[in-house]
Parts: sequence; structure tokens; C-alpha cells
Amino acid sequence: MKLFQRLLVAPAALGLMAPIAVNADVTAVTKDSDVNSEVINARIDGVEAQLGELMAGQFSTTTRLSGKSAFVTGYVDDDAEANSDEIVGQYMFQLNLNTSFNGEDNLYTRIKTGNTNDHFFDKPQGTYLSVGNNNGGNLAVDKLWYQFPVGESLQVWVGPRIENYYMLASAPSIYKPVTKQFALGGNGSAYGSSTSPGFGAAWTQETEDPSDGRWAISSNYTARTGATSTTGLLPDDDVQSFLLTKVEYGSPRWQVSGALAKKSSPTATVNGYDGYFHTASAIGTGGDMTAYGLRAYWRPDDLGEAIPSVQLGYDFATYDEATAGEATDTAGWMIGLGWTDLGVNGSRAGVAFGSAQAATDLVAGGANSEDPEINNTRWEAYYSFKVNDGMSVTPSIFGGTDIGAADTDVNGAVLLTEFKF
Repeated sequence: MKLFQRLLVAPAALGLMAPIAVNADVTAVTKDSDVNSEVINARIDGVEAQLGELMAGQFSTTTRLSGKSAFVTGYVDDDAEANSDEIVGQYMFQLNLNTSFNGEDNLYTRIKTGNTNDHFFDKPQGTYLSVGNNNGGNLAVDKLWYQFPVGESLQVWVGPRIENYYMLASAPSIYKPVTKQFALGGNGSAYGSSTSPGFGAAWTQETEDPSDGRWAISSNYTARTGATSTTGLLPDDDVQSFLLTKVEYGSPRWQVSGALAKKSSPTATVNGYDGYFHTASAIGTGGDMTAYGLRAYWRPDDLGEAIPSVQLGYDFATYDEATAGEATDTAGWMIGLGWTDLGVNGSRAGVAFGSAQAATDLVAGGANSEDPEINNTRWEAYYSFKVNDGMSVTPSIFGGTDIGAADTDVNGAVLLTEFKF
């Protein structure tokens, strides 16, 4: 029972139990155990019934609160910047509330704040941390949506603050990254998005054995300007919206999937749908973008051995209405390896490398005949120690080459101390 329920119910219970205590004393004195036992049992039944009525009338929902805090200590050395390698101390803090009204649905609310900034909040550079948040210490509703089932095989989502990858039958990636560029099997054109109003549904094939392979189809829609009255949730074609469909086949051990995303007016400066982990030349300025995401993963039967789980990702996209110097085609990829219980129970290790989404074809007439960052590479490696059930320490190193138009190198290190409650 939740604490606030106990605080309200306890006084009533004590008041109702007082006559029982009196009768218990009478029982001890009179030794008439049979008669008093019946009286006590009857009064206990009455107490239970009244408590049940009280709880049913005042507590019709179940809410679970959990949270996480991360201390960030590290540095980034960027060849293109002077004095960029100073060690900084930053943080992130979040609260998660999950509320169910019937035991099968879920109202999810995430409240978050933090002061990660500069390099640790730099998306194109690839040093943006997965725990990153730059609300400047101000608590804000970061995510808010409602999820409910329809029948046995269909899940539905709707909410004013949600991203497309939350509305999927299953995650496209099992690799747990330190830098967010390696989230989702490569945070590229197909899955990279921004928190927006939206809705979606996912169907999952039922199987008798949960370990058997099964099909699943997910489709969702978000509109970056959906909270604005001048554009609305269903805007015209020249205003930002995002339609994503994912088809997958697999089991908890392995999966292959393909995703198709359609983004209207996907400019980084306008809506943030694109440009998260793209090179500058791979960001369009108008029209539509059609993106494709291919994912595959596999994990071994026995965790804790030297054999790692494997995550593969490849994204490619085409732009409509590209003008001189802009990309008509882009591509990016990643490979992630992950270990659990490596050396120490509860530990976790990972290594990933790949490239940001880069332009593979440009319209002639611009300043560049090809993307200066076409051969950019990104990488990270980490080992996470589980101190106890609620605390972990994760040292990590990361870097990249041919970053930015100047083709500079970037290297960094971070120590994450995370607390979960």
C-alpha cells in the first residue's frame, strides 16, 4: 500500500480496531473464548469491508515513482577549439511517474532537469551524452503520454510530449550507449526525432512460446508544431511532421527490422527532426525527406561470457527539392558490441563505432562538390561497475575524426556516476 494511503487509512483502522482490543481484554478475563472469538471475527470482517470501501472510493489508481540522477565529470578535446579540454562537472536529474487506471494502461510522465552543456550537449559533434539535459536547473515536463491496449495484440499511444521511437512494438536496438549518437542503432534519419505531440499504434503477433520468432508492425505520427494553433497537429505539407513505420521479425534473442520514415520540411533550424546526428551537408532546407532504417541484433544464450551481443544499424535517405550545394542522398551506419556481467556480476561494457549521417550526393553548384565529412568516424568504449542495486559508476572514452567542415579530430572522456531509486 502506498505511503499516503497508509496515512489516511491508519487512523480509521485504529478507530475501528479499538473495540476489538477491548473485547480481547474481556476474553482474557472471562475465558469465554468461543463467544468472544465470534465477536472478534465479525468485527474484523467489518473492519476489512469498511477499509475496502474507503480505498475503493479514494484510491482508484496506482502510481509508481522512480527516478535517476547522473553526475557527469569529464572533458572533450576539440582540435578546432582553443582551451576546450577543461574538466567540467555537470548533472542530470529525472523523475518517472507511471500511473495505471485499470492495470493494463499507463500514463507516463517524466520530469527532468540538468545543466549538461557545451560539448556534452553537442549533437553534430557526437559528444552529446545519453544522460544530457540542459534545462539549467529548472524542472520541466519532459515526456507525457498515455498508453493502452486494444484487444490482446494492439498497443496504442497518444500524448502531447512523445517521440516516435517510444511508440514501437519493441526497441530497434539493444546496445546501451554513453553518447546518444549510438542510440536506436545509430541515431540517424529514420529514428532521430524531437519531442512533439503525436499518436501511434503497434501490433505484435501472438505466439505460444515467448522465445519463438514473431512479426510486429508499428506506425506513428508526430507534428513538431502540433501545439501551435497556426499550424496544428495536422499541418500542411510544407510544415514539419513525421510519419514512421517499422516492420520487425524476431525474438528476445535476435531481431531484424526495417523502418520507413517520411519527414516534411526536415530542417534542423526549424524543427530539430533532422540534423541531430547529421553532418552539415546532410541537412536539407525544405521539401520532404524519405528515410530508411535497417536494424539487426543478436545476443548470446549465456550472458556473462566473453561473447558479446551485436547491434547493427544502417540509415539512408533522399531529399526532395534539394537546391545547389544541398544533399539529395545521405547515409550513416553503426556497429555496437555489448557485454553483461563481464568480470563482475552486474557490470556492463560496450564498444561502438560508425559514422554520422553524411551526404553521399550533392546538387551541383554549391561550395562543395562532396560532403567534407563523408568519411567521418565516431566511436565510444565504456565499462560500467554496479556498486549496488541503486548506484553505478561508468568510465568512458569516445571520439571522432573528420568532424565539421575543418575535418578536425575530437576526443573525450567522462565518468558517469548514476543513482537510481
